[in-house]
Amino acid sequence: MIKKIGFIGLGIMGKPMGKNLIKAGYQLIVSDYNKEAAKELKELGAEVESTPKVIAEKSDIVITMLPNSPNVKNVVLGENGIIEGAHEGLIYVDMSSIAPVVSQEVYRALIEKGVEMLDAPVSGGEPKAIDGTISVMVGGSKEGFEQVKEVLAAMAGSVVHVGEVGAGNVTKLANQVIVALNIAAVSEAFVLAQQAGVDPESVYQAIRGGLAGSTVLDAKAPMMLERNFKPGFRINLHIKDLTNALETSHEFGAPTPLTAAVLEMMYSLRADGHDLEDHSSLLKYYEKLANLEVTR
Repeated sequence: MIKKIGFIGLGIMGKPMGKNLIKAGYQLIVSDYNKEAAKELKELGAEVESTPKVIAEKSDIVITMLPNSPNVKNVVLGENGIIEGAHEGLIYVDMSSIAPVVSQEVYRALIEKGVEMLDAPVSGGEPKAIDGTISVMVGGSKEGFEQVKEVLAAMAGSVVHVGEVGAGNVTKLANQVIVALNIAAVSEAFVLAQQAGVDPESVYQAIRGGLAGSTVLDAKAPMMLERNFKPGFRINLHIKDLTNALETSHEFGAPTPLTAAVLEMMYSLRADGHDLEDHSSLLKYYEKLANLEVTR
């Protein structure tokens, strides 16, 4: 029976996810790396510890929500890492978005210590992390999935098992490709409308109920029209994901020319200082080319 959950990575996504676990009645042990966030969760009843090793020793499950592959490898396999706190029955769930090959590398190291691992990246951004409706795509054994499904459901609206370890992150890369290309398409369409003298807000309202309608359109079009680029998911993190997607596509020989094109757009935005903005700021790439600003 799962009683204590270790949670490492209290960022934009991790902090509200941790809060939802507490709301669901789980005992949480969090890392003190982000001291303000740790203090906030401590006030809600979480225990705070200083190293992944100690968190693992005291937990039934350890969840990580970290920026990239090197962070995960360091927290799991580094000095005072999760692997040093491994014990019988421990389950490790990495909810970060990282390279699938790194997930498999970490899995191989942990399985030697008898630790079950699942890679379970998420989609939905900060708003869905806050309201507990993120989508979780899980790679790992079916037995391990059944053990953690209820825990993941406390943070999510959808939890789907997609295959063995690494499959979760392959699915997340596919998700990130689709999201990025959708945002670029919306940006391109709005600049076309503005340049042609048609109100982009009217275009959005006219098309959202048709075939062009999507969750991405409904989430990002209002942000673009309000010129609200406060990050729910930052450009620099999407650069990381699309870079992982391209590397994975090259490894398996899958053509991804549109992904490569949008990645170059994001690099351009980073060069212009927009990398900490929401990925809806892809609009600014097109605005710069057209020398205009999309307005309501």
